[in-house]
Amino acid sequence: MRAAVVTGVGAISPVGGTAADSWDALLAGRSGIALLDDDWAAALPTRIAARMAVDPAAKLDRVAARRLDRAEQAALVAAREAWEDAKLSASSVDPERVAVVMGTGIGGVNTLLDNHNALRDHGPRRLSPRMVPMMMPNGAAAAVSIDLDARAGAITPASACATGGEAVAHALDLIRLGRADVVIAGSTEACVNELTMAGFAQARAMSTRNDEPRLASSPFDRARDGFVLGEGAAVLVIESEEHARARGRVPHATLAGAAITSDAHDMVAPEPQGDGQIRAMRTAIRDAGLSPEDVGHVNAHATSTPAGDIVEARAIRTVFGGHAPVVSAVKSMTGHLLGGAGSFEAVATVLAIAHQTAPPTPTLADAEPGLGLDITRERPRAGAFGAALSNSFGFGGHNTALVFTT
Repeated sequence: MRAAVVTGVGAISPVGGTAADSWDALLAGRSGIALLDDDWAAALPTRIAARMAVDPAAKLDRVAARRLDRAEQAALVAAREAWEDAKLSASSVDPERVAVVMGTGIGGVNTLLDNHNALRDHGPRRLSPRMVPMMMPNGAAAAVSIDLDARAGAITPASACATGGEAVAHALDLIRLGRADVVIAGSTEACVNELTMAGFAQARAMSTRNDEPRLASSPFDRARDGFVLGEGAAVLVIESEEHARARGRVPHATLAGAAITSDAHDMVAPEPQGDGQIRAMRTAIRDAGLSPEDVGHVNAHATSTPAGDIVEARAIRTVFGGHAPVVSAVKSMTGHLLGGAGSFEAVATVLAIAHQTAPPTPTLADAEPGLGLDITRERPRAGAFGAALSNSFGFGGHNTALVFTT
C-alpha cells in the first residue's frame, strides 16, 4: 500500500479565520462561544453558539459568495488555504489524479430555510435560482472540485458528527488504492439557526448555561450539561508520499491509519460499553502498524454531553489499558461543529504532531470522578508524540478514528 502524508491544512473556525490562527487560539485556550444577539434566539432555552470568527463570505469575491451557502463558502475558504499550504499548483499535479472528499452533516440548511420563508411570504418567484446547488449536501464537494480543478471524483460522506473523520479515512483509501495522488479531504457545517437550535434543544442535547458561554462547553467536567453548537470547516491535503517527495514537499505528518465502525445500537445514544468506539480505535492503531503504547496523544470527540463523555472515557481506557496518552478536548473552545468537527480536529491533531504539543482543555475544572484519563487542563502540554489519534463519533452510531504520525 502507498503511504499517505498530510501536506496542507486549512480551516475557518469559531476561534480563527485560518488554520494557523485557529491553532494559536487553541494553544491560548481562547473560546469562540458567545451569547447570540439574534432576535430568534431570545425565546430558545439555549441562546449561545460558536459562530465562525471570520465571515467566510468576506474571504470570497462577491459573486462567488452569493452563489454558495454559508457551509459551502466555509469549505471553499478552507480548501483554498490547504491547497496553498500544500504548495500545489496546476503545473505540479495532474487534475485527473486529484480527488475531493468533502462531507457535511446537514448541508445547506440556511439556504433551505431562507427560500422556504421567501416562498411562504412572497411566492415562488422569489426563490433563488441557485437554491438547489446551494442546499444540496454535495454542493461543498462540487464547489471545491470545480474551484481546484479536481477530476478524480468529488465524494460527499454524511455521517453526522463523524463526517470529517470519515472523509479523511476515505482519502486514505483513495491514496492506498492508487485512485488519486492528491485528495482534498474535509468537512463543513454552518447551521446556527432557529430551527436547528430549537430541534437540538427539544432533544435536550445542548447546554443551557447561557449566563457563562465560555464555560458552557465543558467536556469531562462534572458540571457539563450538553454541547454548544458551532460552525466551520477544515481541510487536509492528503497526498501519496511518493508524489509529495517528487515535488519536494515536506509533510506536516503522516496519515498512518484509519478506521470506520458502526454501533448498530441506537439513533442517538452511543453503545453503553463503547464497543464501536473501541473497535474503531483499535483498528486504526493496528492499521497504522502500531500498538496502543506508541500513541502519545488523543484528540477526544468529547462533546460535553453527560453520557457521551463517559462512554468515550471508558473506551479510551479499554484501548490503552495502563498506558495513559495525553488527552485533549478542543470542543471546550470551539463548541461542536457537527459535520465539520472531525476534519477540524484532524487538523488540530496534525498540528499537535507537527508542534509536539497537545492543546489545553481550559473549561475542565472539576473532572468527572473515575475518568482515568490524563486530560490537559488550562495550559497546553508539550511532549514527545510519535503518534496521535483523533476520534469522531456521530448520531446513528457512526465511529471513526484516525492515526497520525511524525
